[in-house]
Amino acid sequence: MSARAVTEATFEQEVLKNDKPVVVDFWAEWCGPCRAVSPILDAIATEHAEKIDIVKLNVDENPGLAMKYQITAIPAFKVFQGGEVVKTVVGAKPKPALEADLAAYIS
Repeated sequence: MSARAVTEATFEQEVLKNDKPVVVDFWAEWCGPCRAVSPILDAIATEHAEKIDIVKLNVDENPGLAMKYQITAIPAFKVFQGGEVVKTVVGAKPKPALEADLAAYIS
């Protein structure tokens, strides 16, 4: 299972109305660190599928959401729970560091 893409059209249903915590990966095609962290997110999505959803949002294709959530640097990850942002993580990190950041939602 890998992180699935969301858009401005699907964001409310996939993220804001989700029963589980959702990590939104704000990324762009041209961003090297974004591409580097992608397989790590896919692995976390697979290993913790019952506890958390991970989705990807392309900031170039969805500028309205990037602006709404004040994305100024990518990759940026926002954890949504009950339709609200409960945590923000900025920058590519190795898997153990990302799992530590997400420990409250995946353990």
